[in-house]
Amino acid sequence: MPDATVMEQIVSLCKRRGFIYPASEIYGGINGFWDYGPLGVLLKNNIRDWWWNQMVLCPPIGPDGHPIEMVGLDSAIIQNPKTWVASGHAGGFADPMQTCRQCKKLFRADHVAAMFMESEWLGALADSIGDGTNIDPQTIENAEKWARGKGRKLAPGLAFVRGVEKALNALVVELAVQRRAGRLQISNIGICPNCGGDLTEPRQFNLMLGSEVGAVDPVKVYLRPETAQGIFLNFKNIIDTSRVKVPFGVAQTGKSFRNEVTPRNFIFRSREFEQMEMEWFCHPDEAPKWYEFWKAKRMEWWRSLGVAESNLRFRDHEKDELSHYSKMTVDIEYKYPFTSPDFGELEGIAHRGEFDLKQHSEHSGQKLDYFDQELQLRLKEQGASPEEVKAKSRYIPNVIEPASGLTRAVLVLLCEAYTPDEARPSKMFLKFKPQFAPIKVGIFPLVNKDGMPEVAEKLYLDLRNQFTCEYDAKQSIGKRYARMDEIGTPFCVTIDGQTLQDQTVTIRDRDAMGQVRVGIGQVSGYLRERL
Repeated sequence: MPDATVMEQIVSLCKRRGFIYPASEIYGGINGFWDYGPLGVLLKNNIRDWWWNQMVLCPPIGPDGHPIEMVGLDSAIIQNPKTWVASGHAGGFADPMQTCRQCKKLFRADHVAAMFMESEWLGALADSIGDGTNIDPQTIENAEKWARGKGRKLAPGLAFVRGVEKALNALVVELAVQRRAGRLQISNIGICPNCGGDLTEPRQFNLMLGSEVGAVDPVKVYLRPETAQGIFLNFKNIIDTSRVKVPFGVAQTGKSFRNEVTPRNFIFRSREFEQMEMEWFCHPDEAPKWYEFWKAKRMEWWRSLGVAESNLRFRDHEKDELSHYSKMTVDIEYKYPFTSPDFGELEGIAHRGEFDLKQHSEHSGQKLDYFDQELQLRLKEQGASPEEVKAKSRYIPNVIEPASGLTRAVLVLLCEAYTPDEARPSKMFLKFKPQFAPIKVGIFPLVNKDGMPEVAEKLYLDLRNQFTCEYDAKQSIGKRYARMDEIGTPFCVTIDGQTLQDQTVTIRDRDAMGQVRVGIGQVSGYLRERL
């Protein structure tokens, strides 16, 4: 069963300690939007910077033993509307949507089954039916008693709460029995998971968020639903202005927007989010090789964040779930608390073929093919005919796309780092890999007097150019340690009475809670070795 308790604790911690807040909370918030607080933005930037480092600044070593070619891009959020016609988003970027006729809430049709697992009224009904795992007269009697009582408040739209025959009672009770046994399976029964009302038939709902540009005769535009199209639109610019040759990649991070019908599970599915996407352009014959290359490299990168291998897996897309452009796609999945023991999507790696460049070439009238001079020379050396040389040396590259959510990566690191520990005053700590911890070092005077604050502040000023540090002189040292545990700070340096005598300080390790004395002049080196 999904561990809702752990997820609730993580959400509470994020708000309490300044990782993530509901957007515009003082006005009641807005569903599907989140603000990243002082610690959240540090964590997010640490992940983003590591992705950029490993993809652009120090890209992987390719199959030939040499670093691959990779450049970066930051394209506009709003592009010419024709972009989304060519990409297929204007006509096909839609989800099946159902509306409850009673409470008027909207639901993605493919999410309804999962939402029943979290449904308050179905949970209450499951609790009322006793310990049996089959529908029997007593179970029906318990369910009807619930319908006459709590059901009127929790599920006023439910048909058998409003009064119908026992056959329908049995259908809903069967859902409760399955829920209680942890084997809930629902196949479009048309019941609202919120109030129990009747759902409409599914209809398509476009996910792009629209806007307008221009003061006079404004033009309808869209906030980009992905960063990838900006890369395809700039393919020719990058070829013409950079010293790159196929195969090469273009990487980009940035905001994307999707008008999700049912944003849910904290920041897992939201309407405004950040992506880390890369488009790898290669010869069509080499696409399968690069597809396997990027599968391995991307899984390796997630493990480099400190994510346990047991919490990660590959899942190949079935033919009926492939995107219209995809020849093959695999997801890297993570075992989230709200999906456990199952897994949920983390990153997709797609073989997009020539679809995108071909579509934009046809719709824009611009040539987006590639002339491969090195291939031309090889073919001539091999004695190929002029016709074959011409046909093979100019082609539309295929694309391999590893695309992941930066904000989803933040969620994964929070889930992975969350570690209960009853031995600590905080009862838990965030076990971030030190490289990604928002604050690397806490610096404390034991007491706020006797010259200790002055020594502590000087050390803080010395260290802050090397590490993300926080100086804190408030509350007892135990409470300061507890707070640093909760926000995942790997090391705390305390200046105490002995410091004034022999110039040594106490360094506390977050994970082991052990303490060592180190000369104040050696603190920087000690931390650098471990961070």
